Amino acid sequence: MANGQTLRGMATVNFWAADMKAARAWYSELFGIDPYFQRPDADNPAYIEFRLGDYQHEFGIIDSKWAPNGAGSGAPGGAIIHWHVDDINAAWEKLLAAGATPYDPITVRGPGFTTASVVDPFGNVLGIVYNQHYLDILEGRKA
Repeated sequence: MANGQTLRGMATVNFWAADMKAARAWYSELFGIDPYFQRPDADNPAYIEFRLGDYQHEFGIIDSKWAPNGAGSGAPGGAIIHWHVDDINAAWEKLLAAGATPYDPITVRGPGFTTASVVDPFGNVLGIVYNQHYLDILEGRKA
């Protein structure tokens, strides 16, 4: 708590998948990059990790056999992490075209704030958001 805040920023979000190779292929295609980290190795992944976005957040996928108490059981649930996108309609269409299914439709929540979420082919909920506040903070960091 170097700055006095308990939660200082998202470090890693973890998703679950029973078919790790299929999950790696699906997310590599969606993100346009390969994972930078795989354990124990690429032929037998139990954990894979991507670095994404302006702050290089960690997006990990864990073999569902390691999931705690029902997580990764195929039924969507839990907290939804919303990733900022510059064009929510284009991101929504890309996710659906890639095989995700709608979970929460594109919804304007207020000026400069629109959310949506999908369920990936592995049962995880992936949120997207157009968030003007995110852009304002990012711009302020550049100054």
